Amino acid sequence: LQWLRNPGPQHERRTLFGDMVCFLFITPLATISGWLCLRGAVDHLHFSSRLEAVGLIALTVALFTIYLFWTLVSFRYHCRLYNEWRRTNQRVILLSPKSASLPSNQQSLLGLQPLKRNSKETIV
Repeated sequence: LQWLRNPGPQHERRTLFGDMVCFLFITPLATISGWLCLRGAVDHLHFSSRLEAVGLIALTVALFTIYLFWTLVSFRYHCRLYNEWRRTNQRVILLSPKSASLPSNQQSLLGLQPLKRNSKETIV
């Protein structure tokens, strides 16, 4: 969620948003177009020539191949950006056990002060 809020530079943010919008529009359009092409191919097989049915089936295969290729390339690109972001934007807190035998003034001298936890931090 942190990466979706701030994925990095402005051009990466625009690319992510653009790809998400395209995915939301292209997925239903590709599905409906494929269904219509296959439905037309079935009708052509029953009522007219097989050549037109084969053409519609080839069109459906080409449509879904291009759609899947675009989806895969886009997904891999954003996964690479996410992995790079995660590699460079980690926040790790090392918690040391509290020592019951040390007075509180010695704990503060040793750096064993109570830590305020931030919701964005990973506890190790």
